[in-house]
Amino acid sequence: MSYSIGEIAKIMNVPASTLRYYDKMGLFPEVRRENGRRVFEDKDFKWLRVLNCMKNIKMPITKIKEYLDLAQQGDTTLRARYDLILAQKQAIEAEIANLEKCRKEFEYKEWYYETAIKAGTEAVVENITSTAPTLEIDQIPSNYKNKED
Repeated sequence: MSYSIGEIAKIMNVPASTLRYYDKMGLFPEVRRENGRRVFEDKDFKWLRVLNCMKNIKMPITKIKEYLDLAQQGDTTLRARYDLILAQKQAIEAEIANLEKCRKEFEYKEWYYETAIKAGTEAVVENITSTAPTLEIDQIPSNYKNKED
């Protein structure tokens, strides 16, 4: 089946202009053209999935292009491609760890406000919050059972 750039844009949830930019940067070397229009095929989805992941993790275009160039060179670049993907995976894992810390901070704040709202004042929870100058996340007290209490 064939797909227009507009259809691919909808599938990938990006503006068509972004895909045109990717094409200008050489990220669609296998996409054929008919009368000057890009025509994507089912076989292109393998690359589009990878590209979409790279885009979603905010991988720089230069790194995406580097990966694509290596892939086009074939088996002699397997190690280089593996190393590039491994480095990106490590960056993703670091970002996940950072997001997990943020999630814990927001869980604490959720508990804080639920408790204050239930009591009608922040005074019941203010003394629990650390006043020490630290970036460590405050902990929900261990005697707090769950939201339904």
